[in-house]
Amino acid sequence: MRSTLTSRRLSLVIAGLVVFVDQLTKRWALAALNGGQVVVIPGLLAFELNTNTGAAFGFLRGGGTLLGIAAIVAVAVILHMTTETVRPLEHVALGLILGGAIGNLIDRIVRGDGFLDGAVVDWIQLPNFPTFNVADSAITVGAFLLILGALRRP
Repeated sequence: MRSTLTSRRLSLVIAGLVVFVDQLTKRWALAALNGGQVVVIPGLLAFELNTNTGAAFGFLRGGGTLLGIAAIVAVAVILHMTTETVRPLEHVALGLILGGAIGNLIDRIVRGDGFLDGAVVDWIQLPNFPTFNVADSAITVGAFLLILGALRRP
Protein backbone atom coordinates (compact mmCIF):
# COMPACT_ATOMS: atom_id res chain seq x y z
CA MET A 1 0.00 0.00 0.00
CA ARG A 2 2.74 2.47 0.95
CA SER A 3 4.64 1.76 -2.28
CA THR A 4 1.52 2.54 -4.33
CA LEU A 5 0.99 5.78 -2.42
CA THR A 6 4.60 6.83 -2.95
CA SER A 7 4.39 5.98 -6.67
CA ARG A 8 1.13 7.90 -7.01
CA ARG A 9 2.79 10.85 -5.34
CA LEU A 10 5.43 10.73 -8.11
CA SER A 11 2.68 11.11 -10.73
CA LEU A 12 1.13 14.02 -8.88
CA VAL A 13 4.44 15.83 -8.33
CA ILE A 14 5.33 15.49 -12.02
CA ALA A 15 1.85 16.70 -13.00
CA GLY A 16 2.21 19.70 -10.72
CA LEU A 17 5.60 20.58 -12.19
CA VAL A 18 4.25 20.32 -15.73
CA VAL A 19 1.30 22.59 -14.90
CA PHE A 20 3.61 25.12 -13.22
CA VAL A 21 6.12 25.25 -16.11
CA ASP A 22 3.34 25.24 -18.72
CA GLN A 23 1.45 28.14 -17.16
CA LEU A 24 4.64 30.08 -16.46
CA THR A 25 5.84 29.76 -20.06
CA LYS A 26 2.40 30.65 -21.44
CA ARG A 27 2.39 33.78 -19.29
CA TRP A 28 5.85 34.63 -20.65
CA ALA A 29 4.74 33.98 -24.23
CA LEU A 30 1.70 36.24 -23.86
CA ALA A 31 3.87 39.06 -22.52
CA ALA A 32 6.95 38.66 -24.74
CA LEU A 33 5.66 37.39 -28.07
CA ASN A 34 2.69 39.61 -28.74
CA GLY A 35 2.76 40.33 -32.44
CA GLY A 36 6.10 38.85 -33.38
CA GLN A 37 8.28 35.85 -33.80
CA VAL A 38 11.57 35.19 -32.04
CA VAL A 39 13.91 32.96 -34.05
CA VAL A 40 15.97 30.88 -31.63
CA ILE A 41 17.71 28.53 -34.07
CA PRO A 42 17.21 29.63 -37.70
CA GLY A 43 15.35 27.02 -39.71
CA LEU A 44 14.76 24.85 -36.65
CA LEU A 45 13.15 26.60 -33.68
CA ALA A 46 11.19 29.79 -33.22
CA PHE A 47 8.81 31.18 -30.63
CA GLU A 48 5.58 32.56 -32.07
CA LEU A 49 2.38 33.30 -30.16
CA ASN A 50 -0.75 31.52 -31.38
CA THR A 51 -4.01 30.50 -29.78
CA ASN A 52 -6.02 27.42 -30.56
CA THR A 53 -9.71 26.88 -29.81
CA GLY A 54 -9.55 23.34 -31.17
CA ALA A 55 -7.35 20.31 -30.82
CA ALA A 56 -3.99 19.51 -32.38
CA PHE A 57 -3.44 20.52 -36.01
CA GLY A 58 -6.55 22.73 -35.99
CA PHE A 59 -8.87 19.74 -35.63
CA LEU A 60 -12.23 20.64 -34.06
CA ARG A 61 -11.52 24.37 -34.24
CA GLY A 62 -14.02 26.11 -31.99
CA GLY A 63 -14.76 22.85 -30.15
CA GLY A 64 -13.30 24.03 -26.86
CA THR A 65 -16.30 23.04 -24.75
CA LEU A 66 -16.28 19.48 -26.08
CA LEU A 67 -12.51 19.28 -25.72
CA GLY A 68 -12.68 20.75 -22.21
CA ILE A 69 -15.21 18.13 -21.13
CA ALA A 70 -13.03 15.42 -22.69
CA ALA A 71 -10.05 16.80 -20.76
CA ILE A 72 -11.99 16.68 -17.48
CA VAL A 73 -12.88 13.04 -18.15
CA ALA A 74 -9.26 12.30 -19.09
CA VAL A 75 -8.01 13.88 -15.86
CA ALA A 76 -10.42 11.73 -13.83
CA VAL A 77 -9.40 8.55 -15.67
CA ILE A 78 -5.68 9.30 -15.30
CA LEU A 79 -6.09 10.04 -11.59
CA HIS A 80 -7.74 6.64 -11.22
CA MET A 81 -4.98 5.00 -13.27
CA THR A 82 -2.37 6.35 -10.85
CA THR A 83 -3.99 4.24 -8.11
CA GLU A 84 -3.87 1.09 -10.23
CA THR A 85 -0.25 1.01 -11.40
CA VAL A 86 2.97 0.47 -9.49
CA ARG A 87 5.56 0.74 -12.26
CA PRO A 88 7.63 3.95 -11.99
CA LEU A 89 7.78 4.48 -15.77
CA GLU A 90 3.99 4.41 -15.92
CA HIS A 91 3.75 6.90 -13.06
CA VAL A 92 6.13 9.27 -14.84
CA ALA A 93 4.12 8.90 -18.06
CA LEU A 94 0.79 9.41 -16.30
CA GLY A 95 2.15 12.45 -14.46
CA LEU A 96 3.27 14.02 -17.74
CA ILE A 97 -0.08 13.36 -19.42
CA LEU A 98 -2.05 14.52 -16.38
CA GLY A 99 -0.04 17.74 -16.10
CA GLY A 100 -0.41 18.45 -19.81
CA ALA A 101 -4.15 17.85 -19.74
CA ILE A 102 -4.58 20.13 -16.72
CA GLY A 103 -2.33 22.82 -18.22
CA ASN A 104 -4.40 23.04 -21.40
CA LEU A 105 -7.66 22.70 -19.43
CA ILE A 106 -6.69 25.76 -17.38
CA ASP A 107 -6.47 27.73 -20.64
CA ARG A 108 -9.91 26.53 -21.70
CA ILE A 109 -11.31 27.63 -18.34
CA VAL A 110 -9.67 31.05 -17.94
CA ARG A 111 -9.18 32.30 -21.51
CA GLY A 112 -12.76 32.24 -22.77
CA ASP A 113 -16.10 33.92 -22.22
CA GLY A 114 -18.24 30.78 -22.06
CA PHE A 115 -18.08 27.33 -20.54
CA LEU A 116 -14.66 25.78 -21.33
CA ASP A 117 -14.39 27.69 -24.61
CA GLY A 118 -11.07 29.42 -23.99
CA ALA A 119 -8.21 29.23 -26.45
CA VAL A 120 -5.07 27.30 -25.59
CA VAL A 121 -1.87 29.35 -25.81
CA ASP A 122 0.70 27.82 -28.17
CA TRP A 123 4.14 29.34 -28.70
CA ILE A 124 6.79 26.79 -29.76
CA GLN A 125 7.30 26.57 -33.52
CA LEU A 126 9.20 23.88 -35.41
CA PRO A 127 9.45 23.73 -39.22
CA ASN A 128 6.41 22.22 -40.95
CA PHE A 129 4.62 21.66 -37.65
CA PRO A 130 1.84 23.55 -35.87
CA THR A 131 2.80 25.64 -32.85
CA PHE A 132 2.52 23.86 -29.52
CA ASN A 133 3.26 24.39 -25.83
CA VAL A 134 4.82 22.68 -22.81
CA ALA A 135 1.55 20.90 -21.98
CA ASP A 136 1.34 19.43 -25.49
CA SER A 137 4.95 18.29 -25.24
CA ALA A 138 4.31 16.62 -21.88
CA ILE A 139 1.28 14.77 -23.24
CA THR A 140 3.27 13.57 -26.24
CA VAL A 141 6.27 12.40 -24.20
CA GLY A 142 3.96 10.76 -21.65
CA ALA A 143 2.07 8.87 -24.36
CA PHE A 144 5.38 7.73 -25.87
CA LEU A 145 6.54 6.47 -22.44
CA LEU A 146 3.27 4.58 -21.92
CA ILE A 147 3.68 2.89 -25.29
CA LEU A 148 7.32 2.11 -24.55
CA GLY A 149 6.34 0.65 -21.18
CA ALA A 150 3.64 -1.49 -22.76
CA LEU A 151 6.10 -2.84 -25.34
CA ARG A 152 8.63 -3.67 -22.62
CA ARG A 153 6.09 -5.32 -20.33
CA PRO A 154 6.75 -9.05 -19.90
